[in-house]
Amino acid sequence: MAKFTWRRGVTALAVVPLLALAACSSSGGKPADTASAGGGGQAVSTPRLKVALITHAEVGDTFWDIVRKGAEAAAAKDNVEVLYTSDADAGRQVQLVQQAIDQKVDGIAVTIANPGAMKDVLKKATDAGIPLVSFNAGGDVSAQMGAFTHFGSNETLAGEAVGTKLAGDGYKHPICVIQSQGQVQLEQRCAGVKTKVPGTEILYVNGADMTAVQSTATAKLQASKDADVIIGLGAPITLTIIKAVADAGSPIKVASFDLNPALAQAINDGKVLFTVDQQPWLQGYSSIDAIWQNKLGGFKIGGGQPVLTGPTIVDKSNISDVLKYVQQGIR
Repeated sequence: MAKFTWRRGVTALAVVPLLALAACSSSGGKPADTASAGGGGQAVSTPRLKVALITHAEVGDTFWDIVRKGAEAAAAKDNVEVLYTSDADAGRQVQLVQQAIDQKVDGIAVTIANPGAMKDVLKKATDAGIPLVSFNAGGDVSAQMGAFTHFGSNETLAGEAVGTKLAGDGYKHPICVIQSQGQVQLEQRCAGVKTKVPGTEILYVNGADMTAVQSTATAKLQASKDADVIIGLGAPITLTIIKAVADAGSPIKVASFDLNPALAQAINDGKVLFTVDQQPWLQGYSSIDAIWQNKLGGFKIGGGQPVLTGPTIVDKSNISDVLKYVQQGIR
């Protein structure tokens, strides 16, 4: 892997185009001023690093825009070039990790939505001496996969938090909508809800096709007259579910996981009961910053345990406070 030595202006060599998020100023390699990125000052004077940020993002999922903004802020502060790639297909995500290994990056931050598919390539990364951090997905297997820390919400706890809130409010027959079958973090969310509300039913939809999501959810709502709340596991999915509720003419209530500006406004307008925010900006920021700290002094945040960024309930009681951060693109 690339040694931790002084250097400037690293150029990405890749088969798949990589996106440098926060590389340098217009002068061509000098550390960027972080004032506009949330860092509040000049970048550090430590050697420039190249870090791969690799996710399982679906096309159009606004959640990952917030992750990237957090990564940008840390990259500007830490003098890091972030190479961002994503693919919802597990096999292609494996190829992106291999690509980063071949480039001899200084660190990899990765989501582990499909541990079985990712296991071998992540071992190759650690065997190559590349520091590995996981975030968002895979917290329960992160250490086994060689990551020295994980940043994210405990998805089972998040699901249980939703289930507890729904049960407390008298809901008994939730529909939990999973947009990508087999992604462990999504399955864990619905399983957590079901432990608190045993009447929970799972509905699988194709999250890559919002028209199909809307039609599938509409049909389900028309057929499920006793369902009293429907739960989306991501902001774009939930916003589509709202349309399905209208199409079905259903009185069912809507709850959600994750947050974006439109969903925050829907909570404020009373169209969504609440959401569970896992604070993705922190996930992106912390992942990049943790690799920089590890290269700086061998530091390992979390002491071998996942570092939780959630769950946090956002509802009518606190949406006015959250909205100002959402409008800044931080939440």
